[in-house]
Amino acid sequence: MDAKVLWQRYQDWLYYHPGLELYLDVSRMRFDDAFVKSLQPKFDKAFQDMAALEKGAIANPDENRMVGHYWLRNPDLAPSSELTQQIVQTLEAIEAFADQIHTGAIHPPKESRFTDIISIGIGGSALGPQFVAEALSPDSPPLNIHFIDNTDPTGIDRVLAHIGHKLATTLVLVISKSGGTPEPRNGMIEVKKAYAAKNLDFAKYAVAITSEGSNLDKVVKAENWLASFPMYDWVGGRTSEMSAVGLVPAALQGIDIRAMLAGAKEMDDATRTSNLKNNPAALLALSWYYSGNGKGEKDMVVLPYKDSLLLFSRYLQQLVMESLGKEKDLDGKTVYQGIAVYGNKGSTDQHAYVQQLREGVPNFFATLIEVLEDRSGTSPEIDPGVTSGDYLCGFLLGTRQALYENNRDSITVTIPQVNPRTVGALVALYERAVGLYASLVNVNAYHQPGVEAGKKAAAVILDLQQKVMKVLQSEKKPLSLAEVAEKAGASAEVEAIYKILRHLHANQRGVVLTGNLAKPGSLTVSLG
Repeated sequence: MDAKVLWQRYQDWLYYHPGLELYLDVSRMRFDDAFVKSLQPKFDKAFQDMAALEKGAIANPDENRMVGHYWLRNPDLAPSSELTQQIVQTLEAIEAFADQIHTGAIHPPKESRFTDIISIGIGGSALGPQFVAEALSPDSPPLNIHFIDNTDPTGIDRVLAHIGHKLATTLVLVISKSGGTPEPRNGMIEVKKAYAAKNLDFAKYAVAITSEGSNLDKVVKAENWLASFPMYDWVGGRTSEMSAVGLVPAALQGIDIRAMLAGAKEMDDATRTSNLKNNPAALLALSWYYSGNGKGEKDMVVLPYKDSLLLFSRYLQQLVMESLGKEKDLDGKTVYQGIAVYGNKGSTDQHAYVQQLREGVPNFFATLIEVLEDRSGTSPEIDPGVTSGDYLCGFLLGTRQALYENNRDSITVTIPQVNPRTVGALVALYERAVGLYASLVNVNAYHQPGVEAGKKAAAVILDLQQKVMKVLQSEKKPLSLAEVAEKAGASAEVEAIYKILRHLHANQRGVVLTGNLAKPGSLTVSLG
């Protein structure tokens, strides 16, 4: 298209939300009017599906539960007065608790104030709070936050080392819906041991965010922890940022959680319209469907041009890929759906992979996130009449143009600044887009059987480890790997047993491997 036609297309397809000052530009996606018209019946159904979801329809049949993250920012939409009251009361309790922490009304033993937070979680219980902390935490927050989001011993050690002597003034958030998920459970136990090693009563520092009656909830009550906030069964991890999962750590950092909720609510309102051109989430879903031929054939590359939005692509990875990556559709047909998401910040990382984006395999579409405000206050000139922010804007617009010139499609989302309201709006925008797209391709966005399968497989490995160790403890002579497998009743699992024993050997766990390490089948194993 020539420049004049492109300019008209930009105007025809530009979405602008005056209240949020948010722009969405899908004009560089090459769909035509006939394509849009062909999708209208699917969109009609998608809008109906989303309306039913918000009214409390069972959206996750695997667990027979509703999906109601939209109610968190508009409690009046909840399908019962009891749920409305729970949401309102939880928000008030979060604000009251954060205020008591900030003023010192709640303080650590023998200290006047808490100074730091360790947040222990996994998946959505970590990615959302991490994204928001990076985006919105003030330069000098009332409490500094540190995350344990894995069961990596070195990672846990590093967090505890960074905190050092401030452990005695560090609040611990343990975030787990069931209390049985291994990563947060393991992190909690390790941190609890670190407090005990300093003769600190962990319960006086510990706060839980969990489901009522969960294993963690039972620990909280038995040990009389400092506080506990609810996780609802109708809020999935990847859509939990506006629940206590995200609001507690945000409020403790001094982030305006009411503004986050207000921004999300305003975006929710905007994305309920069935007029496709006036619905930004529908425009995103339309663009994703077009680019990937309704089959996820192209990846989503996310480039936020703002340092504070560094973790947005990582947050979207879980939201999009866990929601849409499904083997079966709603009719039980094998479809292998999904959209792969990767990315990092511009312009830093465009130096890493824009060369391939422009000239390599055309297996993606780009999403550029633009922030209009360069900084708070005026910027010095780097060159005559040019600031650092002008360069950043130039890199974004130049990348967009260079991609389009070589037949690479892109979407641009523009916000006025990074603040609680706009971050809330971005979260809500992509949550709704995922829901609409899932309906378009006929998959359930609100369950994750693959994740559960991975957890079960890990449990099998750990059970096998226990069996292998019992075999070795009962034997007085070295055994071959095949002999260990046979005695453990797992003859078909020799490779897994070898890798378990190699791990235990490397960590001085009493396992001795003897023989040629380059030829695992020749090794013998014993307890040292």
